[in-house]
Amino acid sequence: MEPAVIEGIGRHRPEKIVYVSCDPATLARDLRRLVDRVPEGRITEVRTFDLFPQTAHVETVAVLERA
Repeated sequence: MEPAVIEGIGRHRPEKIVYVSCDPATLARDLRRLVDRVPEGRITEVRTFDLFPQTAHVETVAVLERA
């Protein structure tokens, strides 16, 4: 996620963010940046989806909500 997007999210302070990712490493990086930028935000749910069975590819959906 581009830094400008994270800054925009921080300015607008949405009640909920639903983040979909196909790469666990970038998901972790971006969630850390989002929580740092919006400190009252909490990760409330994380789910993985195996859309490509018998491969290492996994889709992940994370929900962040303001406390």
